Amino acid sequence: MVRQQYTTTTDGSSLERPERQYVYNIGIYGWRKRCLYLFVLLLLIVLVVNFALTIWILKVMWFSPSGMGHLRVTSEGLRLEGESEFLYPLYAKEIRSRVDNSLHLHSSQNVTVNARNSEGQITGRLTVGPGLVETHGQQFQINSDKGKMLFSVDEKEVLVGTDKLVVTGPGGALFEHSVETPLVRADSSKQLRLESPTRSLSMDAPKGVYIKAQTGEIEAISRRDIKLQSSDGSVVLDAEKIFLPKLPQGTKTNSADSSQELYEICVCPDGKLYLSVAATKSTCREYSRDCQ
Repeated sequence: MVRQQYTTTTDGSSLERPERQYVYNIGIYGWRKRCLYLFVLLLLIVLVVNFALTIWILKVMWFSPSGMGHLRVTSEGLRLEGESEFLYPLYAKEIRSRVDNSLHLHSSQNVTVNARNSEGQITGRLTVGPGLVETHGQQFQINSDKGKMLFSVDEKEVLVGTDKLVVTGPGGALFEHSVETPLVRADSSKQLRLESPTRSLSMDAPKGVYIKAQTGEIEAISRRDIKLQSSDGSVVLDAEKIFLPKLPQGTKTNSADSSQELYEICVCPDGKLYLSVAATKSTCREYSRDCQ
């Protein structure tokens, strides 16, 4: 907008009439001014909406100076109250529950706990699945509340530190290799049975093997031979009665039958036992035909 200025003079003055000057006023007028006001109004509306949304989010998420919702920030770390759901892996130095509550871990698939070294490699893993509990590590150990080792497993051996190991299954305990123990004993109301269905059964001890049945009997059954052997000592059968019901009867040289029911036990040079008819003198030589 151009504005013209005029200078008037009075009669008798000697002022010269200046030349025509043009003055330009700088500003925003018209539709530009209305657009500016509209833009400022929109910014104010957005600012108010953002402020209202911030207040709503703080209220919904339970933000407070001590934490957010059930999450509290303490001097010892983070504290969660109630049930919490983690959609991604959780990394923590220690996880524990309150003193008066227990700690529960739930998952629709499995729960996996990993231990890593300073290089990030997994050194131990515990996986609890729908039908399997699996652990990986150099050693697995269970201790009592007093620090005593109860059960320990590694690549070389399995250690049971309790005073007594009780197997209550109806099938007993199956060992594919040797077992070292100072005592094998059954319950007072049940029988003790040591069996090897397809292989041999061996019991070794540097100072001796002691087998005792306080109120019952000891029975040894074998499809083939049962050997009692002592390299330095002797085999002692100490009992009031010794029965050999299936001991064979020796055959007399002249094969004469006898109805006598009194016999004597004879021994062949190879150690075989047989019966011979008893008489005033020994008849073992007469009935030694089976030794030949």
